[in-house]
Amino acid sequence: MPRRLHHFVHRHEARVGNTLTHLKSGLGGAIGIGAVGAAATLTHEPFLIAPFGASAVLLFGQPHSPLAQPANVIGGYLVATLVTLLALTVFPGAWVAAAAGVGIAIALMSMLRITHPPAGAIPILAATSTIQGGTLLGVVLGGSIGLVGVASLHHWLPPRHEYPKRRPAKDVAAP
Repeated sequence: MPRRLHHFVHRHEARVGNTLTHLKSGLGGAIGIGAVGAAATLTHEPFLIAPFGASAVLLFGQPHSPLAQPANVIGGYLVATLVTLLALTVFPGAWVAAAAGVGIAIALMSMLRITHPPAGAIPILAATSTIQGGTLLGVVLGGSIGLVGVASLHHWLPPRHEYPKRRPAKDVAAP
């Protein structure tokens, strides 16, 4: 392989954990999505949406990532959903609303420091499905809160991960 192409195939993730840790991550993702799926069955609401699969990868496979922290997951989804609802009312076509929604959501999540990449799919989901309005808001918030809750419990079990990440003591203001 030509040397200039090596950076395309180089793995940038650090080697962390062992086989048990990786299997636990996969099991956590299955349990988290299973919980969301069970909520969908029990409530007859469309809680099982594709962006939650990507969130599960971050929550269970990369719990130390800033993008997987509760404020990012729940806040990112909230911002993306509110932007989506606005975009669908302001922009004339579904694809225009989806494009504007994704762009505006990225900008706002970045400005608010609550970026959660899977939330960027919400405008596309809303523009291409029948999930709209209050249902969209309820599904996205309920599902994201549920996934964060499952992840919090999951990472408490051995082998443990600190989740959510705690700020260093020097960064916490004294009372």
